[in-house]
Amino acid sequence: MDAAHIRNFSIIAHIDHGKTTLSDRLLHRTGTISTREMEDQLLDSMDLERERGITIKAHPVTMLYKAKNGETYELNLIDTPGHVDFSYEVSRSLSACEGALLIIDAAQGVEAQTVANVHLAMKQNLTVIPVVNKIDLPHADVPQALRQLEDILAIPGETAIQASAKEGIGIDDILEAIVERIPAPKPTGETGLQALVFDSYFDTYKGVVSHVRVFNGELKPGMFVKLLHSGKTVEVKEVGSFNPKPYIRERLELGETGYITANIKSPQEVKMGDTITDTRSTTGPLPGFKEIHPMVFSGIYPINTGDYEHLKANLGKLQLNDSAFVYQAETSVALGFGFRCGFLGLLHLEIVQERLRREYGMDIIATYPSVIYRVLLTDGTLKEVDNPAFLPEPTFIDSIEEPMVKTFVICPNEYIGDIMALISEKRGAVDHTETLDARRVMLTSLLPLNEILIDFHDRIKSITRGYGSMDYEHAGYRQSDMVKLDMLVNGEAVDAFSCIVHRDKAEGRGRALAAKLKEVIPRQQYAVAIQAAIGGKVVARETVGALRKDVTAKCYGGDISRKRKLLEKQKEGKKRMKSFGSVNIPQEAFIEVLKA
Repeated sequence: MDAAHIRNFSIIAHIDHGKTTLSDRLLHRTGTISTREMEDQLLDSMDLERERGITIKAHPVTMLYKAKNGETYELNLIDTPGHVDFSYEVSRSLSACEGALLIIDAAQGVEAQTVANVHLAMKQNLTVIPVVNKIDLPHADVPQALRQLEDILAIPGETAIQASAKEGIGIDDILEAIVERIPAPKPTGETGLQALVFDSYFDTYKGVVSHVRVFNGELKPGMFVKLLHSGKTVEVKEVGSFNPKPYIRERLELGETGYITANIKSPQEVKMGDTITDTRSTTGPLPGFKEIHPMVFSGIYPINTGDYEHLKANLGKLQLNDSAFVYQAETSVALGFGFRCGFLGLLHLEIVQERLRREYGMDIIATYPSVIYRVLLTDGTLKEVDNPAFLPEPTFIDSIEEPMVKTFVICPNEYIGDIMALISEKRGAVDHTETLDARRVMLTSLLPLNEILIDFHDRIKSITRGYGSMDYEHAGYRQSDMVKLDMLVNGEAVDAFSCIVHRDKAEGRGRALAAKLKEVIPRQQYAVAIQAAIGGKVVARETVGALRKDVTAKCYGGDISRKRKLLEKQKEGKKRMKSFGSVNIPQEAFIEVLKA
């Protein structure tokens, strides 16, 4: 189709504002899917996405729409995730579009992630079409949503379309607005082929399947093309688009999105944001995506050590589909061979683990999540540490810096005190507060990243009865009094349980871990001491009682000294046993503690 009749757009919004429902409606209205094939959350193809009601991957779809002016247009839609951990997925989708539909829930209004996603779209100079969704809800407040649109995002309220994806209200207006307001794709001015790879996945039969957007020239089977990043030349075997299932086409022309398969067997050869060009062409790369820096690190180990190679291959396939995920091999005394993996956040970590278990059938265990600390040594060198095992001895450390994040929390007025208390409990400080409207405020604060890892998001949701929302961005490093907390079992440190914590919180953390270990370590023939220590100082202790034989059972009556003699003899034996006995911690104990 000629470029003037093509429109590329994506849908952006805060989590749960109705993006996927709207994309279902658009597919149905344009006749891409018949009523018989229609089902809810059609584009959320993963079981995980349906279960949790969230979008994890961006999904491309090509639709044909006959506009009121009688002409037929090709609309390429990319449905994007809304959660803060997947903002990288959103920025990749936006780079393949000229416009974006911004969905705002009429009942909830503008939320933290809405603001972040609009900034992403503005940065790429996209045309933003605001849509106020869910106007059919009894507690919908449309005037309020329009006011917030103007006050917070500086988008004129009269440009917004009022709709309800569930009831099918306003769908035609949205389609007409896409055709009228979003510009048609324009060539970049280069001579040869230029196509951007914005996603890919691994197919057992076809090898690597890349999602592409053509910016110049055309792609068709039989062509030889070059991947600029790896410098590899491959032959295109098949091109096509999605509706939502892949279908084969003769060619992909200027401005179209779709997929290509070539004889690429290894996931390492394709890089996200890579440019595909002609073999003879001298054109440079398209502006790709910035290299992503993981925020959270965790070790992933196979429960059965024989699965190591299998896990390695599956991590490669997963990385192809989720380029924000990084990994490298590491070993642990307690858990054997495994991988140190980097994630964008805790939900990302959870989703990757779940996908490994479900899609690849892996039996895995993950260590406690940690962040990257910068350690300044006494000799002036700077070392980055993401694993407590690599932290140098305290005598060689001059100072430790921890990563900070700037968080934006939007919450109803009445919860402001509780949210501030939560922020100070997490060692954070509120920078300033902004009143968004009569009901809500936005708190901007600076927090250490490792404090918001575990339960910060959940706590905000429970404090604000689900009305609070948060977004965060990296804000450099700050010097802190961080210490390494070691767990000693029978006097020996167990590396899987060590962690880097703030000195003020070390004792509480040590007590909790010691209490948990006391439950899971099996009893031995002698008393086992479980201690939490910072350097040489023990801050918490629990004792697992010994299994004892009642040696005085055969003494009935008689002199007490006889019983005492037997007990002393038993005590000597236990002491000798303890001096050369070692405690084997079962795998189940590690799993229990790491789950806690």
